[in-house]
Amino acid sequence: MPIQPSVCVFCGSRPGDNPAFAEAAEALGYALADNGWRLVYGAGDVGLMGLVARATQYAGGQTFGVIPEHLLRAEVGKRDLSQFIVTENMHERKKVMFMNSDAIVVLPGGAGSLDEFFEVLTWRQLGLHAKPILLLDTEGFWQPLVGLVDHVIAHGFADASLRDFVHVVQDVPALTAALRAALS
Repeated sequence: MPIQPSVCVFCGSRPGDNPAFAEAAEALGYALADNGWRLVYGAGDVGLMGLVARATQYAGGQTFGVIPEHLLRAEVGKRDLSQFIVTENMHERKKVMFMNSDAIVVLPGGAGSLDEFFEVLTWRQLGLHAKPILLLDTEGFWQPLVGLVDHVIAHGFADASLRDFVHVVQDVPALTAALRAALS
């Protein structure tokens, strides 16, 4: 039996101010299950995290959640996942999520999502992995981030190849197609 591909999803523990963010999170959850991909995420049952997980579960998909002990209460640790792991700290959480995934998807989110994005991007830049990194740019949410990456490159603080490590997609159908290509 082939190993099930796993997609790490970094996203907000809040829903954000645009209903399109929640719609995209739910659509991603259904797409993961429909394609037989396991969701790897931060194990919260709040915000976009909770929406992705519940949609994946509802559609019959596998879920792998990783949460640090200190966030169990704040992020409402979702214990009914296929796999639920509690770590000592945030660093261990990110490591476990990354090591148990084949691709990384970043939905809208805050400082935590940015931290996770920049860590996997830095590891990719350093040649520590070749996993695809995809930004789901729902209604242009990530355009300032894309502009920042371009700004860093334009001012000589990174090689132009840095931009090649990030694939920006506008919607869940495009994201699903990119994941299919990357995971096949």
